[in-house]
Amino acid sequence: MALRKVIISGGGTGGHIYPALAIAEEIKQRFPEVDILFVGAIGRMEMEKIPAEGYPIEGLWITGIERKIFSKKNLSFPFKLISSLTKAKAIIKKFKPEVVIGVGGFASGPLLHVASKRGIPTLIQEQNSFPGITNRILAKKVDRICTGFDNMNHWFPKAKTRYTGNPIRMGVLKAEESASNARAHFSLDENKPTVFIMGGSLGAASINKAVQIHLAKLNEAGIQVLWQTGKRYLPEEEAWLRTQKLTGVVATDFISRMDLAYIAADVIVSRAGAMSIAELAIVGKPCVLVPSPNVSEDHQTKNALSMTESGAAILLKDQELDEKLGETLHQLMTDKSAYVQMASAMKKLARPKAAAAVVDEIIDLCKA
Repeated sequence: MALRKVIISGGGTGGHIYPALAIAEEIKQRFPEVDILFVGAIGRMEMEKIPAEGYPIEGLWITGIERKIFSKKNLSFPFKLISSLTKAKAIIKKFKPEVVIGVGGFASGPLLHVASKRGIPTLIQEQNSFPGITNRILAKKVDRICTGFDNMNHWFPKAKTRYTGNPIRMGVLKAEESASNARAHFSLDENKPTVFIMGGSLGAASINKAVQIHLAKLNEAGIQVLWQTGKRYLPEEEAWLRTQKLTGVVATDFISRMDLAYIAADVIVSRAGAMSIAELAIVGKPCVLVPSPNVSEDHQTKNALSMTESGAAILLKDQELDEKLGETLHQLMTDKSAYVQMASAMKKLARPKAAAAVVDEIIDLCKA
């Protein structure tokens, strides 16, 4: 069968947006004439990133509930929910999708709820080893669930859950550039050992602080650093760098060519978001994972443990960074045996055909 009209809903962070785009790429590759509509939350990053990739998007007036139940921000939630459900009904009535796919985030809730009520095939893709609250609620309503991690039957009904892995962007999957060319792209020395440090799509203050503490020693050891600071932190980090006598440091707010950043690096420091982990497994290089302490149910620590237990990465807690980051990186860069073993363990966890597996499930669902 051919897919003709598909809605993909959700977002909020790169961890939801990038698998959504990977699924869309795979659908487009199989069915070039398909019409794909994205639905996101007004004011969130998907409203900028999705159109930049050439897809139309509709926005819902929706946010999550604050953890502090008596927060003033929660007073508007019922009105936002009613507004979003009303608009979701209008979108579905006008677009007439054959299937609705949710990737997590606030916006996927209203769309999947309305679609399931109307008998439209529905599927959610859960990236994390600890599911988000939206997908936990939707799990009872949707027809199928695709997971990024194995053994998720504790959270989701076994009969409709499939372990597919997390869909990866085509640019990362098919990256073929040489390390020297990738380093040249970022104005790095092609012959120096390189660390790529990233704090997620928005940056991380704790990681940036630790970089400041350890950068001089890394510099002295001849290790160069590609440093993704996050947009809000870049001005202060650039100002700090101007006061230092350092070479081989490239700071940037956001990296659009992540494939080149991965290729340029020998070792990568990253938050432990599910999509970052999935991409890092494809890249197959040693990693230092620093779970964010500011996410719900501490799910990034659970993600990271799934990697460290396999010997594929080193886990450093946020509070350990200031003391241990530099020493950990230096040890990884100089211990060739540990480096090779970790790289090999990382590659074994890769699931390069995850997007194809999700689309197979979508097609099977629509046939049924």
